[in-house]
Amino acid sequence: MTIGLLRRASLLGAGLAAALSGAAAAGEYNLTVDRVPVDTGTFTRIGIGYNGATPGPVLRFKEGEDVTINVTNNLSEPTSIHWHGLILPFEQDGVPGISYDGIAPGETFTYRFPITQSGTYWFHSHSGFQEPDGAYGAIVIEPKKREPFRYDREYVVQLTDAHPHSGDRIMRNLKMMPDYYNRQQRTLFDFLKDSKEMGLDAALSERGAWGDMRMMPTDIEDLQGFTPLINGKSSAQNWTGLFTPGERVRLRFINSSAMTYFDIRIPGLKMTVVQADGNNVLPVPVDEFRIAVAETYDVLIQPTEDKAYSVFAESMGRTSSVRGTLATAEGMKGDVPDLRKPPLLTMADMGMAHEGMDHGSMNMSGSTHTMPDGSTMKGMDHSTMNMPGGTHTMPDGSTMKGMDHSTMNMPGGTHAMPDGSTMKGMDHSTMNMGSSDPFYAPGSGLMPAAANGGKFLSYNDLRTQKPLYPHREATREIELRLTGNMERYMWSINGIKYADAEPIRLQYGERVRFKFVNETMMTHPMHLHGMWSILDTGKGKWNPIKHVVSVAPGTTVFMETEVDAPGQWAFHCHLSYHADSGMFRKVIVEGGPEGKAAALPVKTEG
Repeated sequence: MTIGLLRRASLLGAGLAAALSGAAAAGEYNLTVDRVPVDTGTFTRIGIGYNGATPGPVLRFKEGEDVTINVTNNLSEPTSIHWHGLILPFEQDGVPGISYDGIAPGETFTYRFPITQSGTYWFHSHSGFQEPDGAYGAIVIEPKKREPFRYDREYVVQLTDAHPHSGDRIMRNLKMMPDYYNRQQRTLFDFLKDSKEMGLDAALSERGAWGDMRMMPTDIEDLQGFTPLINGKSSAQNWTGLFTPGERVRLRFINSSAMTYFDIRIPGLKMTVVQADGNNVLPVPVDEFRIAVAETYDVLIQPTEDKAYSVFAESMGRTSSVRGTLATAEGMKGDVPDLRKPPLLTMADMGMAHEGMDHGSMNMSGSTHTMPDGSTMKGMDHSTMNMPGGTHTMPDGSTMKGMDHSTMNMPGGTHAMPDGSTMKGMDHSTMNMGSSDPFYAPGSGLMPAAANGGKFLSYNDLRTQKPLYPHREATREIELRLTGNMERYMWSINGIKYADAEPIRLQYGERVRFKFVNETMMTHPMHLHGMWSILDTGKGKWNPIKHVVSVAPGTTVFMETEVDAPGQWAFHCHLSYHADSGMFRKVIVEGGPEGKAAALPVKTEG
C-alpha cells in the first residue's frame, strides 16, 4: 500500500473513530504521525500531530476488547506512541529503548493489547520533544458494567501549553540559561516594595538568601510564554461544549502539557470529582482543582440556567490562562475571570523554612550544613536554640526569618541545595506540619486556594471507590530523592541522572513502597508506567489509585505499587524537560508465574 493510500485509510479510520464517539469501539484503529500546522491565534508554527491534526483523535475503546492500532510514521525522524495510564504488556507500552525500538520513518508499527480497564486516559509520543510539539490525543474507555454515576452527555477537555518555540529549541535555551523563559524576574521596584513592607535589612537579607541559593521566588514555571489550549483552541478560539439546562455533564479533563500545572474552575458551577487518573473515587464536590501534568480528572456538573459558563484554567504560576465555554448555543460566551496575582515561592518550598511545623523531634547535633558558596555551618544543634523570633542567622550575617528548628526531626534524609550541595538530615515525612493541605509544605507559596473561597480539591480528599488490590503491608521501601541543579538545568533522582543510573529492579509479586523526597524547589509529577500507583493518603485500602503522583516542593510523599507486570518500564517526572535532562529511571520487573514472566534482555542497563 502506498503512503497516500495509507494516509487515506488512516483518515478513514479517524473519521470512523469520531463517528463512533459514545458507541462501542471498533477493534482496529489507524493512526498516522504527521507534520501539522499549529495555530493558536497568537502564533502559528509547524508541529506534530496524528491523522493530520493536533490534538489527535479521541480513541474510544471498550473494556474487555482487544485493540489493534496501526501507527504509520510519516515523519523524517523516528517516533513512538505511549498509551498513558493503560495496563498492557510492556512490549506495547511505546517507550523507545525500553519497550521497543520505536517506529522508523516510513514504517507502520502495529500495537496489539487487551483493554483491561475503563476511564479517561491519553496517548502521546515518547520520542524527543514530539509531545510538546503537539503529538498527543485522548483515550476514553467505556466500562463493561454501569458507571456508579449518571450523566447525560460528556466532553473531553484536553489542556496543553503550546509554545512558539520547538521543544528542541526550548531545551537548548534552558540549558544555556535556566531562567531564559522566566518573565517574572524580580526587579528593583520589587525590592523597594519589599523594603517598604519588611524593612531594608530584612529585604536585603531575603535577597541575599535567595541569591545564595541561585534562584528566585518566581521560579515556579521553567517555561513561560506559552499559549494554553483547550482541545487545541486558545481563549480567543473558544472551544465550546453545548448543554441543555438541567443536564448532568461529564467533563473528562486531561492535562497534556509539557510543563504546566493548571488550576481549573467553572465560575457559577460546583464540580463533583468522580474519577482521578481513570479510577473512580468517592464523589468530592469542589469549587476548584489543580491538575498536574499528565493527570486526568473527571467531574460532573449540572448547569440549570440558559447561559454560558467559562471553563477557566490558570497556570499554577499565573503567567497564562485559557477559557473554554459551556453554553446552550454556539457563539455564547461567559465572563472570563482575570488572572490572579502570581504566587511566590517561600523558604518552605525549599524545605528551609518550617513555619507551622512541629519540630519536636529535630536533632541535628553535630551535623554540618554546606552552603552554596562552600561555607559550612558546623554542629547545628537546633534543639537547644532559642529563636523565639523565628530568625536564623546565616554565616554571612544575613537572616532567614521564620526558622524555628527547636522541635524538628530530620533523621537520615538529605536536602540538596540548588548548586548540588547537600543538607543532610532532611526528611519531610516525619514532620508534623499542621498544613491545611498536607501535600504542600506549610507556608508554601504554592498552597492552593479556591478563587471564591470555597473548596479546593486536595489529594487528601480522594478515596477510591473500589480497591483494586487487597490492602497489605509493603514488602520493602525504596527512597527516591527528587534532585536537581537549576543553575545547570540538570534534573535527577538520588543525585544521579538517567544516563548514569542503574535500573530499579523489582520482583514480581512484591508490594513496594516508594518514598519521594522532593529536594528541589519545583513540583514534579512522577509517572510509573505499566503498574498502578497507590497514593498513600492514610486511608488504607481506600487510598486512591493513580498513574501520576505530584510531589510538591519541600514535601515527602509515599505511594505503593503491587508489582504485577513483568518486563521493563519507564518511571519519570512527566515535565518534559526534566525527564529529558535526567529525572527518569528504567524499572525492571523480574520473575513471574510460568507463562507470564517477560523475556528480558540479558544485559538491559544503559
